[in-house]
Amino acid sequence: MPPPELTPPVPPDGPDAPVPSAGDGRQSLLRVRGHSVSWLPPLALLVALVAFDLNTSGELRVISWIVLVPGIAAALCGVWTTALFALLSVLAYVAMDTTWPQQYQTGLPDFILVAAGGVLAVAVSWVRLRNERRALHMRDVAETTRRTVLRPLPPHWGGLDHAAVYLAADSVAKVGGDFYDIQPSPYGTRVLIGDVQGKGLGAVDGAAVLLSSFRESGYYESDLTTVARRLDARMLRHGFYCAQVGRDDSDRFATGVLLGFPPRTAPHGPVVLVNFGHQPPLLVGPSGVRELPPGEGLPLGLGDLSEGPAPLQRIWPAAGDTLLLVTDGVTEARDAQGEFFPLVAAVAAALAEDPGVAEPERLVAFVRDATLRHGGNHLADDTTVFAVRPAPADATDGYPFFGPPPG
Repeated sequence: MPPPELTPPVPPDGPDAPVPSAGDGRQSLLRVRGHSVSWLPPLALLVALVAFDLNTSGELRVISWIVLVPGIAAALCGVWTTALFALLSVLAYVAMDTTWPQQYQTGLPDFILVAAGGVLAVAVSWVRLRNERRALHMRDVAETTRRTVLRPLPPHWGGLDHAAVYLAADSVAKVGGDFYDIQPSPYGTRVLIGDVQGKGLGAVDGAAVLLSSFRESGYYESDLTTVARRLDARMLRHGFYCAQVGRDDSDRFATGVLLGFPPRTAPHGPVVLVNFGHQPPLLVGPSGVRELPPGEGLPLGLGDLSEGPAPLQRIWPAAGDTLLLVTDGVTEARDAQGEFFPLVAAVAAALAEDPGVAEPERLVAFVRDATLRHGGNHLADDTTVFAVRPAPADATDGYPFFGPPPG
C-alpha cells in the first residue's frame, strides 16, 4: 500500500478551544457527536463537592477541596473555560462557607488557597495550550518533511503494482535515513530503495539529495548505469558540501538497490538491477522465494574507491513474481535472545500456507507484522518494506512524458 495521505490537523479557533496534543487521544475521548465535553469532569466534581459539603456535619468540611476543580479544568479545558471554573469555585466556596455557623467556617486561609489555586490553574492551562500547539506544529512539520522525502505514490505508478511500509525508529521525527521511490521514464520505470548510514537529520538530508537526483536522472537518462553514476556522484558532492560547511556527517554513505523495469513497449525485457552494498532483493511468487545474488557495487558515496561503475544484474521474473526489498531494520531486527529475524524462512512459510501472500500489499503487511512481533514491537532502526511487480496490462497511470522520447 502506498504511504497514506496525511492531512495536517487544523488548529481550532479561539483561545478557549482545546488543542489536541500530538499523539494524545485524550481530546477524542472527550467529544460526543463532534462536540467537546471536556467541561463535564470539572463540573461534575464541583457539583459533587458542593452536594457533599451540604450533607455533612460541621466537623467534616470538604468545600476546601474545591480547589481541585480548576486544576482538573486546566488539564482538560481551554483558558477561558478554566478561568470560568476558577471563578465558580471561588463563588461556591464563599457561598457554602458562609452558610455554616462561624465556628464551622474554614475562613480566610482556605479562601486564599482556592483563589490562588484558580489563578495558578489558569496559568497552567495557558502554558499547556501553548505547548500543545507547538507540539502540533512540530508534528505537522515532521509530516510535511516525511511527505517531501517519501512522496505518496499513485496506484499503478509507472505501470507497477507497489506497496510500501515505512516505520521510523524516531517516533517524533517520523522520518529517517530510509528512502524509496518510483520514477516513470520514457525508457522504462525506475525504482530506488536505500538506507543512508546513521540516524538523525543528517541521514534525512542524505536521503533527500539522493531522491532528488534519482527523480531527475531516472527520468532523463536512458542507461541505468548512468543513473547509478549520477546517484553516486550526488552523494559524493553532498559529502564534500557537508565538509565545507563544517558538518560532522561529511563521510555519510548509503546502501541501496536501483531497479530498471522495461517499458510497456517491450514488456518481456529483463529487469535490470544495480546493488550498492544493500540487502539483496527477494523474488516472491508461485515458485517460492528466491534471494537474488548479492551485488558487488560499493555504497553510494564511496564510488571513488572503485575502479569502475557498479555492475548490472539482469533478472527475468516469472508471471506473478513480486520483488521484495527491505532495509536493515528488517534483517537486523532481533528478538529477546538476540536472534536476527529470519526473513527468507518467514516469507517462505507464509507463502506455502497462502500463495496470495505474494501480492504486494499483503506481502509488505506480513513482513511488517512479523518483524514487529520478532522484535517485541521495538524498532532499533528505521524500517522499510517495499514490494513491486508489473501491473496488469490494462492498468495504466496515464503518466505524461515531458522529456525527449527514447532514441
